[in-house]
Order: sequence, then structure tokens, then C-alpha cells
Amino acid sequence: MPMKTADFDYSLPPELIAQTPHIPRDECRMLVLHRSTGRMEDRIFRNILDYLEPGDVLVANETRVLPARLLGQKRDTGGAAEVLLLREAQGPEPRTNKVAFWEALVRPGKRLKPGSGAVVDFADATGAVVLSAEVVDWAPGAQRGERMVRLSTDLPSLDEALHAAGRTPLPPYIQGYAGDDELYQTVYARRESSAAAPTAGLHFTPELIEACKDRSIGWETVELEVGLDTFRIVDEEDAEDHAMHTERYTVPDATVHAIKRAKAAGGRVIAVGTTSVRSLESACRTADGAFEGLQAKERAATSLFLLPGSTFHVVDALITNFHVPRSTLMMLVSAFATRDQIMAAYAHAIAERYRMLSFGDAMLIL
Repeated sequence: MPMKTADFDYSLPPELIAQTPHIPRDECRMLVLHRSTGRMEDRIFRNILDYLEPGDVLVANETRVLPARLLGQKRDTGGAAEVLLLREAQGPEPRTNKVAFWEALVRPGKRLKPGSGAVVDFADATGAVVLSAEVVDWAPGAQRGERMVRLSTDLPSLDEALHAAGRTPLPPYIQGYAGDDELYQTVYARRESSAAAPTAGLHFTPELIEACKDRSIGWETVELEVGLDTFRIVDEEDAEDHAMHTERYTVPDATVHAIKRAKAAGGRVIAVGTTSVRSLESACRTADGAFEGLQAKERAATSLFLLPGSTFHVVDALITNFHVPRSTLMMLVSAFATRDQIMAAYAHAIAERYRMLSFGDAMLIL
């Protein structure tokens, strides 16, 4: 029987969509769901220590969000334009410090057509143009009108130009946020490689991470380059017809060894976020999806789509946020627990006025 996308829908009151981060990070609310019984508890995030045991391993996605939102002007008309960088791509000329090709979303799409010679210029805080984007082609397999753009700069590097002209891209349901962009980064973020934050990790503070380590709870990392497609609503009526996007991920040797030691000693692997789940579960599968045991990976490609009925080979517990209705993330958490458990948990969270989505509260699924 087909799995209907509508099965992963729910009514989300707009006023519960968090528009600002919780400060302090670890004092947000946390809904604890026990899969074995369906029991739920309302806690505070820093109470997570009550559910972790010595020998457990937390695995977090340490990617950092790029300043990928570029607001500028069309060179020919001076009209306003926006370019949202999604992922770096192979272009018709070699990448240099000053030139690179990216897949991107653009606005206004009708006026920034491939082949038209359209160029958008972006300025720094002083008004000086430091970066330009030429729309050169459609992105391969474009589903939402994604373009291939050629970025160029006269500054010493594109990295410097992006940081001078770019902004941190927030999800479209966060409107008018004027706070510190750093609050949309995890405290342990490292290499800039993502278009969106691995938001389950936003609740950790340096002190809470140290408290975990002090209790002999391991802290390991992976890296998955988060794309915006991770969060989008599934359009297909049958969920299994959805074409999952591809992302790059890395699972270091040290993380693999730590997980294997923990498992051998009876410890659990607790994934910090769905992106960590997809990294770990991808790293134990062959290209055709067969289980092969956890392997170290370096910027490997994954399009793993976890739906109810999927087997989880590595992850034993999951820290996550509350997700957009009809998204692949709703399907993933419904695969890790059950659809009925997740729907009951979301109904409870809404009734108890939890803050939802990226800046919202947390959920621990045991």
C-alpha cells in the first residue's frame, strides 16, 4: 500500500513558529518520547544529562552555515535581485580563489534567465561592489528553477567577498529576525559548508558539552553539508515517489572507532539531529542500500531517504527539533519512532505550546 505524504501532515499554528532563538540555548523545552511505551515527558534541554549514561556517544554535525544569502542589484538595470547559494558545483572553467560556480536560487527568476548575460553585483557595508554573480545555465536536474551562477571577485578570495557581502540565510518562516546571526550557528560549528543549520545542535552550550564529557559520555562529530531541500515540503502524493536530493557527508575514522567501541561495551549512539542520522546510516550502507557495517567516509554523496519501515543500523536515540509538516524530516522521525507516536507527540507539543521549527524547542526520542 502506498505511503501517503498526507500521513505526515499536521496543523501547525503560525504563532508557535519560533521567530527568535531561546536564550540561554540549553534552557529551551524538551519533549522526551520513549519509543518502547509511547510515554512522554516535558523537560528542559539541559535535563538531557538525566537520560545519558557513561559509555554513550553523542554524534553531532559540525558543519557551519555559509553567508549564502546575497542581496544585490542587476548590473544592467540597477533593479534589486537576490541570489541564494545552495552548493558549489563543477563549472566550465577551473575553480580559483577568485572564481567558482555554484548552484543557486535567484529572484526575480523571470529577469535572471540563463543565457541572458544577467549579472548581479553585491556590495559590502561601505557600498563598494565586492562580488558578482553571472547566471550562466540551469543547474543539473533543476526542480525549482535552480541556476548555475559564476561567482567572481576582485578581492583576494571569494571567501573574503562572501563574508563582506553575504548574510546568513534563515528559513522563510522566520520573518524579520534582527538578532545575532551567530545564534543560528551551533557552538561547535567548524567548516562553512551548509545552506542551513543542523538545528538540533543549537541547544547545546560549551558547558553542557563539557558536562557530558565529564560523565564519560562521548562527543564525536560528522559533517553533512545541509541543503535547503532537506526542509522543503514533499509535493508528491505518494511519499515513496519523492526524489531525495543529494548531499555530501563525512564520517571521520575517529567517529567510527568511538562508535564501535561504545557499541561493543553496550553503549548507545545518540544522534544530534537528522543530518547526523543520515550521515551515520549512509556510512553503513553500500551504494545499493545494503548494510555493510559502519565505514569512514570523506565527502561521500548520499540521497538516503528514511521512511517508516527503514532499518536503523547505527543510531539508538535521536535529539531533534519539531519539523515542517509533510517534510522528509517528518518521515525520518516517523521511521525512527512510529508515525502514530510522532503524531501523538506533535499533538502534545502543540497543546502544551512548545516553540516549533528551527529556532524552537527540542525533542529527545529514546
